[in-house]
Amino acid sequence: MGAILQQRLRQTAPIDNASAEAVINLLIAADYLRCEIERILQPYNLSQSQYNILRILRGVYPEGHPRCEISSRMIERAPDCTRLIDRLEQMGLVERLRIPEDRRLSVARITPQGLVLLEEIAPKFQAFDSQINHRVSVEECLALSRICEKIYADEMSMPKEHF
Repeated sequence: MGAILQQRLRQTAPIDNASAEAVINLLIAADYLRCEIERILQPYNLSQSQYNILRILRGVYPEGHPRCEISSRMIERAPDCTRLIDRLEQMGLVERLRIPEDRRLSVARITPQGLVLLEEIAPKFQAFDSQINHRVSVEECLALSRICEKIYADEMSMPKEHF
């Protein structure tokens, strides 16, 4: 077990196997990243999921996406995507457009105000990226990305009882 993990867990006994140690390290790292992202977004009264929705919609601007498409593109699964979009709409960051051919379907689109907000937040995420880049090399980042993809590659094909 690595010294930093040992110190973080306040544990001296070794972890049983390498995959368990790796999973624990991933969970701790994910929690650290999540907390830092929350700290960045808190002054803007945005959750990570709301920020993710804004980024997804910015990617297709000036077009938009229906809720189901937004939900399928999110980093973290959000069963309450409709509520998240509702809140963004109330904040003036997203607008909903009804599809004339199917009145049940609406498309969410980022507003100019939403685009401005993302531009305002961007330097804070760039600074955070810079902090990470001082700790982890580009090669290490790419290797970590490949490893993470291996972990969740079969996600769509695994039976639900595995989760």
